[in-house]
Amino acid sequence: MHMEPSIRSVTPGGEPRRAGHRRQSWARHRALVLGSVAVLAAALFGIAVAQTAQAGTVGAGSYLDSLPAGRSVPAGCGSLSTNPRQYVTANAPTGGVPTNDWWSSLLFKKFDCSYSEPLHAHPISYDTLAGGLGFSYNTTAAISGSATGPGEFHYPYVQDMLVGVAGLNSPDTKVDGWSDWTVTPYWSDGARTMKATIGHGLPFAYFQITGGNAQLTTAATPTVWSNSGGQIGFNVNGRDYVAYAPTGSTWSVSGTSISSSLNGQGFFSVAVLPAGADRVALASTYGQYAHAHVTGTRVSYSYNQAASTLNTTYTYLTTARQGSQTATVAALYPHQWNSLTGATPLANTYTSARGQMKILTGIGSFTTSMKYTGVLPEIPAVADSSGGDLTTITNYLNAVAGNPADFRGDDTYWTGKGLGRAARIAEIADQLNLTSIRDTALSTIRTRLNDWFTASAGKTSRVFYYNSAWGTLLGYPASYGSDLELNDHHFHYGYFVAAAATLAKFDPTWATNSQYGGMVDLLIRDANNYDRTDTRFPYLRDFDIFAGHDWAAGHGAFGAGNNQESSSEGMNFANALIQWGQATGNAAVRDAGIFIYTTQSAAIAEYWFDVRNQNFPAAFGHNTVGMVWGDGGAYATWFSGEPEMIQGINMLPITGGHFYLGDNPAYVSTNYNELVTNNGGAPTVWQDILWEFLALGNGQTALNNFNANSGFTSEEGESKAHTYHWIRNLAALGNVDTSITANHPLAKVFNKSGVRTYVASNIANTAITVTFSNGTTLSVPACKTVTSGAFTWTGGNACGGGNPTPSNPPSSPPASPSPSPSAPPSPSPSPSPNPPGDFAATRYLVSGGGLPGTAGGAGTVTVAAANGNWDGVPTNPQVFTATGLTATHNGGATNFDMYVDAGTGVGNATQVRVSYDFTGNGSWDRLETYNYFPTDPVAGYEHYTQAFGVKTSTGSFANLANGSVRVEIWSAIGSTSTTLGVGNQSRVVLPYTGTTSQPSVNVALNKPVLVSSTETAAYPGSAAVDGNATTTRWSSAFSDPQTIRVDLGQTYSISRVRLVWEAAYGSAYQIQTSPDGNAWTTIRSVTGGDGGVDDLTGLTGSGRYVRVNATTRATAWGYSLFEFEVYAP
Repeated sequence: MHMEPSIRSVTPGGEPRRAGHRRQSWARHRALVLGSVAVLAAALFGIAVAQTAQAGTVGAGSYLDSLPAGRSVPAGCGSLSTNPRQYVTANAPTGGVPTNDWWSSLLFKKFDCSYSEPLHAHPISYDTLAGGLGFSYNTTAAISGSATGPGEFHYPYVQDMLVGVAGLNSPDTKVDGWSDWTVTPYWSDGARTMKATIGHGLPFAYFQITGGNAQLTTAATPTVWSNSGGQIGFNVNGRDYVAYAPTGSTWSVSGTSISSSLNGQGFFSVAVLPAGADRVALASTYGQYAHAHVTGTRVSYSYNQAASTLNTTYTYLTTARQGSQTATVAALYPHQWNSLTGATPLANTYTSARGQMKILTGIGSFTTSMKYTGVLPEIPAVADSSGGDLTTITNYLNAVAGNPADFRGDDTYWTGKGLGRAARIAEIADQLNLTSIRDTALSTIRTRLNDWFTASAGKTSRVFYYNSAWGTLLGYPASYGSDLELNDHHFHYGYFVAAAATLAKFDPTWATNSQYGGMVDLLIRDANNYDRTDTRFPYLRDFDIFAGHDWAAGHGAFGAGNNQESSSEGMNFANALIQWGQATGNAAVRDAGIFIYTTQSAAIAEYWFDVRNQNFPAAFGHNTVGMVWGDGGAYATWFSGEPEMIQGINMLPITGGHFYLGDNPAYVSTNYNELVTNNGGAPTVWQDILWEFLALGNGQTALNNFNANSGFTSEEGESKAHTYHWIRNLAALGNVDTSITANHPLAKVFNKSGVRTYVASNIANTAITVTFSNGTTLSVPACKTVTSGAFTWTGGNACGGGNPTPSNPPSSPPASPSPSPSAPPSPSPSPSPNPPGDFAATRYLVSGGGLPGTAGGAGTVTVAAANGNWDGVPTNPQVFTATGLTATHNGGATNFDMYVDAGTGVGNATQVRVSYDFTGNGSWDRLETYNYFPTDPVAGYEHYTQAFGVKTSTGSFANLANGSVRVEIWSAIGSTSTTLGVGNQSRVVLPYTGTTSQPSVNVALNKPVLVSSTETAAYPGSAAVDGNATTTRWSSAFSDPQTIRVDLGQTYSISRVRLVWEAAYGSAYQIQTSPDGNAWTTIRSVTGGDGGVDDLTGLTGSGRYVRVNATTRATAWGYSLFEFEVYAP
């Protein structure tokens, strides 16, 4: 019987031109059809279930957690659709199952329902069979096709030997475990078992067996060149292998069989040696590590913002099966050994489908260091913001203003393409102050995302569904196997996240977790979950950590292994993470994006473009491939044999995150010239994409092409407005200059004829100074993009949630979800200085954010729901602050007692952080984060105290000298809000004794203000006395002198003034008082001011009016104050 879907609350177009725009085939791949590459076989039948669809809520958004009527889920052999662990043992990790990996056909069985397709680990390829694990080390490329049309190279699986247990006849191969770049297949026939751990870059495979002798069956009679004790070296098919058995073992050889009883110990390993080595010596070297079995692998990464470097450490977890050795041997891909630090590879190398692999011996880990060269929201309008070019771009924008998205379909891919188009239009229109066009584009994005992010009753389209068995979020309508095969989620969802990032800069409230930010985060976690602790999704699903790039096919069940076509759409996802993280103040997401972006851009240069001309086989006649396969590459696509699409699919979409395509301008010309040759002339179908790519190497030629052929039809995700804007400005700026980096994620340098232009975009609401690696600095006001050098230009009006705090030391990767709140608390409460008289160690949390020494009456405040895991990371916290504290540390520790009540909410927990700023300079010197307190689902207050223990602490205690204390309380987990009792209920006891030296009342708070000028109406004088020291400010005109005056309403004795400057500060100014606002007396003169917080104490003066008379600016901007505080008894 059919039932209409219901809702419940839980925790957590048109056809394309030409051949179409497919992503994955649903047929088993052995070789692409050359000449005209056809779209491969039709989709397998999916499982469509009509049932009650229910919804989980995430802030204002929601998703289904039951399959909507008529929709499909991943499908494969047997009961895989409902039981994805059908081929997984109980030993494997729990949570969402990995897909889209080099070994996925072992788990996601699609065609071979017993074993797997070849697993191209490099340097060894493997296959799983009834009798065990097949080995192939094929160093001869199979090349087909032509140098001017579709062509391929592969190092196909050619079996050298089968490794197993004598007599093994397993009906299938299961997965017994996995780690970041290894997998452990498992065989059992009831009498015999075998486990083998294999992985990327491992010259060894490690085995554990029961029920019989270890048996190696070679493809031809082996030539044994060493056989001593437990070690045997032999050559088969021209390849050298070594098998290592425990001490006391021997190997016997009979025909094509090599066997050992392993001295009854049940473990051994087999390694392949590189050609040309002194095989006896190298076998001995490898033998030192042969019994340190690799049992796991783990990556950690760190974005060093100051140096603009990404440091990545690849760690091996080993078990010493014999002896005490725990080090191992690893083979590194070119993108790794080209950026290796602190280690020297051997001279010998392995041959692989990715080029030469270099060998490290005796390691437990290795580290690479890569430059992060920055991204931008959009290329700056240095050339088309005035004159005739402004007229041209405005006309192009007007032409698309009524339909900025031009949606060509309702599925996840074509919806994403439309969102991406609208985002580019919004960014350009904002730069040019065409706010009506911008806002229409933003409204289009908001409306469509809100629709997709809302799972209402009965909804079956424009909706997401979370499948807990697979650990995936599926969007419907799906396309190109995104549901049946879990293909391409990073392609599809990258467009959604990128558009959300653009929207977040103009509507930060929309991007908060209480609105739709949580739904964006779910899309990110599905495609590439950055949080190991969130087991709802596999860790980094689509990104192959060791290979350095994404895989597109969910099952990877092809003879050539997994594949990826559009590396540039994978980079669109990575760039979207950087932009979203930066716009929402989320360092964990941003840094995950930088990790993927930087690593993958290096991999693309090596494996899609071969910019060093070292990795493609010499006889392969192309300078680029359209697809990378596990065992090779293809100048081809799934959907077309046309050179424009083969090459263009690795360029689109062109965005401010795609400057990496121009890192090597000479290669841009090489790539484009091949296109023209193979195409038989200039492009005529995707010319806009190809010209935009060409502009990264030769902007003027690209502009000439555009101007001479402006009647073209835009690619489905492009607009002439964006194409012109991109090309026109690159023609002016020149090429990307990767020799210079910046200490800000959104910054680039361009170079034209030796003259540089420096660009930085500040989407936060506070000014910043960006420092480039050659010492150049660039002052960037809030919400602006600025250039200097060859072009001086300022534009844009985007203000997101703020700059994330740099995340050094390394995240490994983030053990907690995204750190910072998606947007600043609104507004920040006014700090509550010390009351007059004796120092009060007991401070009470009161409504309005104060932390006074007197309790007042009881009250409540609401702590927002977590809707995620924020353990250790203050997110949407309630904040309570005391300032002006002078006292002596008494040697004790912080104590607190918080009254918390989550009502009947299940699975909630509250967390506290106490921070100390010992000198009141605005820098928190000691932070104490306490373990969270799980609340019960019974109405009534519970006591959360320091007895739950400190989770983390930084800094040591010191005496307070005009210092500050801050208490933050937030929901660490849970989907419902919590009530905090304040006033005479919740309190903190500070480990201090002493007396205060400062008065207690900020008498300027919310009082009338008169200023000499304002930069714009967005920065009024009243913003300097509103108690918000982080997000609102007064900003003056860009001239001297300027004044800001506050009317206190009555005469006060003034003894302290506190100024919180934005980046545009005064280096010289006077604090003055007046009884009537006319006659002024200076009570403090300041020269040599350095910005930040100026806390002026010990003042003597009185008056009803107090002003800052600013006479000398420290920057080219005006004067900008977050807060102007005046204290009196």
